[in-house]
Amino acid sequence: MKAALISHPFFTYFKEKSAPFLTENRKIIIQFIFTAFFIGIGIWFIKHEGSELIEVKKTLRDADAKWVLAGVGITCMYIALQSLMYVASFATVRTTLLFGDAIILFLKRNLISVFLPAGGISSLAFFTKSIQKKGIKETQIYFASSIYGFVGIISVLAVAFPAFLLALSKGETAASEWYALGAVVLLSIVLWLLYYSFRKKNSIYRRFIKSIPKAAIVLEELHNNTIDKRKLLLTFFYSVLIEIAGIAHLYIAMIALHFEPSLFAAVMGYIVAVIFLIVSPFLRGLGAIEISMSYILIRFGFGNIDAIALTFLFRFLEFWLPLLGGIFAFLIKINKLLMRIIPALLLFTLGIVNIISVLTPAIHERLTRLQSFLPVTAIHASNDLVLVTGLFLFVTAAFMLKGLRTAWWFSLALSTLSVIGNLTKAIDFEEASIAFLVILILIATRKEYYIRNNPRLRTIGLQTALLSGMAVVAYGSIGFYFLDRKHFSIDFTGIESIRYALQTYFLIDSANLVPQDSFAKNFLSSIKISGLLSTAFFIYTLIRPYVFTNTASESEIKLANGLLKLYGNCGMDYFKTYGDKLFFFSKNKNAFIAYRISGNFGVVLGNPVAADTTEMKNCIQAFDRYCYESGLKSLYYRVPEENLTLYTSLGKKSLFLGQEGIINLNQFTLEGAAKKSLRNGLNKISEKGLKTVIYTAPIPENILQKLKTVSEEWLITTGRKEIIFSQGMFIAKELAQQTLITVEDPENRILAFLNIIPDYAPGEGTYDLIRKTKDAPNGIMDFILVALFQHFKSEGKTTVNLGFAPLSGIVDPDTFQQKSMKFAYERIKSFSHYRGLRDYKEKFSPEWHNQYLLYSNDYDLLQVPAVLSHVIKP
Repeated sequence: MKAALISHPFFTYFKEKSAPFLTENRKIIIQFIFTAFFIGIGIWFIKHEGSELIEVKKTLRDADAKWVLAGVGITCMYIALQSLMYVASFATVRTTLLFGDAIILFLKRNLISVFLPAGGISSLAFFTKSIQKKGIKETQIYFASSIYGFVGIISVLAVAFPAFLLALSKGETAASEWYALGAVVLLSIVLWLLYYSFRKKNSIYRRFIKSIPKAAIVLEELHNNTIDKRKLLLTFFYSVLIEIAGIAHLYIAMIALHFEPSLFAAVMGYIVAVIFLIVSPFLRGLGAIEISMSYILIRFGFGNIDAIALTFLFRFLEFWLPLLGGIFAFLIKINKLLMRIIPALLLFTLGIVNIISVLTPAIHERLTRLQSFLPVTAIHASNDLVLVTGLFLFVTAAFMLKGLRTAWWFSLALSTLSVIGNLTKAIDFEEASIAFLVILILIATRKEYYIRNNPRLRTIGLQTALLSGMAVVAYGSIGFYFLDRKHFSIDFTGIESIRYALQTYFLIDSANLVPQDSFAKNFLSSIKISGLLSTAFFIYTLIRPYVFTNTASESEIKLANGLLKLYGNCGMDYFKTYGDKLFFFSKNKNAFIAYRISGNFGVVLGNPVAADTTEMKNCIQAFDRYCYESGLKSLYYRVPEENLTLYTSLGKKSLFLGQEGIINLNQFTLEGAAKKSLRNGLNKISEKGLKTVIYTAPIPENILQKLKTVSEEWLITTGRKEIIFSQGMFIAKELAQQTLITVEDPENRILAFLNIIPDYAPGEGTYDLIRKTKDAPNGIMDFILVALFQHFKSEGKTTVNLGFAPLSGIVDPDTFQQKSMKFAYERIKSFSHYRGLRDYKEKFSPEWHNQYLLYSNDYDLLQVPAVLSHVIKP
């Protein structure tokens, strides 16, 4: 029955239509679900804890100022210890970081980590330039930062285990502590397995360094005793002191708020909170830490209000003060990043101010004065407006960092609504002043928001919002109309049903709409949640960055091929008009760039196709500007060494990728002792009665079918998959229009083949696919390549492009990335096929030419492996 349903034409049609949409928009859908989830958690917390939050404010107001100042002093010590830990981390790799530079480094990274996924780790890649200028090598910065992050986790475990053992001995553990202990144990097991695997170099080690070759370099440096172990212990010592400072913050908060202090409660509350910080992927645990710490403190006998107040004061000392320090660190030197961070942070703060303002009681005199010229319903509506505005400010703040123009307009609108709402709900001019300040900051930084949004998603969002809104309002209207009087004590008319459905959809409370039972409460909640989700999705799609088309138009392909015939100059140019590419044309249509998009990267294949260097430079600048305005980052893949000067003059950085082999046909010979093994192999192939056959276009269908069989057998035998971007795949229609060389036995069975593709370098020839059957004799690839050389020579070609040998050619690495690549190439088994490829091509004595990846920021390199992996997939 189930199989019959799945095979039904309706389900087949739905699968065909929905699968591409879900695949293409998978990331958008997941991000929207996360956003909606956190908004929902926020609403639940506010509704559930609203009355208690008012009491929290009173409790915080009565805090002992002297002890709060003592807590601020501990914060200063905390920042100093973090800086000393950085200094010790750098000393561990035998280099010197000044204490003042360490303070700035910590404060900046701490601030930016709030806005990054897995921020505590990913922030370690930022702000290296100023340190490099002081003579510290890039590899040393990465080593030191890795040690800083690793030791930070180890110190948490060192403090956590004794605390949990003490809790177990006292019998004071609950489910939350057990979950946290489980996380600690799991993390410890993972770290121990990595250490054990490193010592034994077993399968876990090999898989780990295959995924993260950079980590292998750090481990090798440690194994080779290039790390100062005494300084490493000093780093650990400072890290433990940092944990103690965190515990002291919570303990002092207890004293400051006039509670009976408990060291054990402070230790357990802090440890559990830090574990949530480690495992939280968003906003440095914001929200998760507050909830978990409050719960732990309640478990230790603190009241709900007391626990929340303690958590808020702790977070002010431990989180918000260092964050403010980070802002001041940026103010020392204004830069573009600051121009994005400050508005986003202010919007986030305004969202918090709006929510707290709604939850705290209004000043009676102001409210009385306001009621003299505004109806009560309008005041209630303003309260709801401010609450909803505060929630959506959280969402919008995250997108401000992307520089989206639409996000800027939404921020301006939400801030304006905050001014109006705060004034009309209780004449809260203090909150309105903060909102007005945000408006001024937004206007001052307006030029930093230039990235286009996605018109297609905007249409989807509008359609979704309208359809879902109509559906929810219809559901609510019908529900109110037919509800029994007992649920709300109202016999709803048709007009009242529609009015109340609209009010509930837009989260506007009504004094007349009082639910009398759980069914009525759930009915109202279903309308509110549905309304909030549809509105959130609408706003999300409006401020989502631009999404690009996946295919080029026929006219673009025709123009690109025309420019290729005029200005093409390398063996890789053929793939620049392959079916997987998009095109960017210069303003005068006299140059173009071939690229693919992966995530927020535009990956360019080689150089632009252009008439001269000036046109090439103009095209690169125009494409970078296009990426800049579209929220993309540009990467240039396989750029020849002779063009590096052009790219570095535009501020780009280079990463060595490998070498391309070129054979000089005038010098190539099979004579001499060095070629003896090659000659012997060729003779053995000839003795078996095998021969090469050259087919010219158009290729007959029966030959294409034979080639397809060989190709499929080769893919299965080697365990490989088709890849594209800088090479082609088996497409019968393409091969039918190319010259092919095959190796056939006396029965005309094809055992191997290669296809010759256009090479735009003067006097050069090249090929793309070279594949063979499982039972083909050894040496058959040499046999077919020699036949290719002879064919090119008969056509008057002077060189042959053998293609790319990844990672090969690094002789004396001087950067962290090059050390990682050389290590992977020489030592990691899974990279051995690259060595085999180089060794195979080396037998033909080619001349090797370096090729590079060009990028703009070091942080981009963290994403390059995943980006390139996606780009080469068909």
